[in-house]
Parts: sequence; C-alpha cells; structure tokens
Amino acid sequence: MAALQKSVSSTLMGTLAASCLLLIALWVQGGAALPINSHCRLDKSNFQQPYITNRTFMLAKEASLADNNTDVRLIGEKLFHGVNMGERCYLMKEVLNFTLEEVLLPQSDRFQPYMQEVVPFLARLSNKLSQCHIENDDQHIQRNVQKLKDTVQKLGENGEIKAIGELDLLFMALRNACV
Repeated sequence: MAALQKSVSSTLMGTLAASCLLLIALWVQGGAALPINSHCRLDKSNFQQPYITNRTFMLAKEASLADNNTDVRLIGEKLFHGVNMGERCYLMKEVLNFTLEEVLLPQSDRFQPYMQEVVPFLARLSNKLSQCHIENDDQHIQRNVQKLKDTVQKLGENGEIKAIGELDLLFMALRNACV
C-alpha cells in the first residue's frame, strides 16, 4: 500500500511540475501562446511536390532577373517583427492573399508558363487557409502586412516584380510557419 501511495504521489508531483513549467512559459511569453485555431495549418505534402516547387522557384528566379532593386527585401526579418511563432501562419496567409490578389493576378500574363501553374497552386493554399484566424488582436500583424503592401505599391510595377521574385521566400515562409 505504501508503494502504491508513493507511486501516485510521484505521478501527481510530476504532473504538477509540468503544469507549473507550462504556466511559467506562458507567463514569460506574456500569454502570447494563446493562439490560433487549428485552421492555421497546411499539410506537409503541399510542399513536397517537386514539380510545383520547381515551377515556383523558377518563376521567382525569372522575375528576380527583372528586379532592379536589390536594396529592398519584402519577405524577411522585418515582416516577422513582433509576431510570435504561433501567429506566423496567419501572417503568411495575409501576405499570400495580398500577393495573389494585388500582384500575381495583375501580372498573370507575364512569366509564362510558370505563372499559369503557380497561381492555381498558391490559390489552393490560400483556400486551405481561408478559415485561419487568430483569437486575439491582430493589429501588429496587419501593421507589418501594410508595410509590405506600402513598399510594393511605392515601387509600382517594380514592386510587383520584386514580390514575384520573392515567391521562393513566400513558399519557404509558408512552409515554415504553417506545417
């Protein structure tokens, strides 16, 4: 009986210790681990299709050859500033939607044949993420996305070309954030 009581006691202590560690981790993050719903996920298989991966990277490479502005990076550290790991898929969903609607569709006649294959692929990813929302305030995310939009719009057609030239970075950021 004493052995059973000791076993139950150590199990409870282990559970209590794990719970305390979790609470401390949440406290250190300022509660920022309060997420996101399960719709902010993409299956790994979306990013393991060699053909479409190759086409996406070829499209980015072709567009980057036409990109004269090497001083500006759209998808980089600044985009993720102030966004915790649990919110990054939502951020990338917002960037993906902007890229599809404001960049790829207006430029859809360029960079063929890659564009005609990559746009439907990215549209499917966007559709899969359509129910992705965060439960807390997203103002910091919208601010970062707006900065990206403003940069693209300020650069005009060159900004659109730059965004297409960074589709490889968008692809990788989506994979890293949403898988």
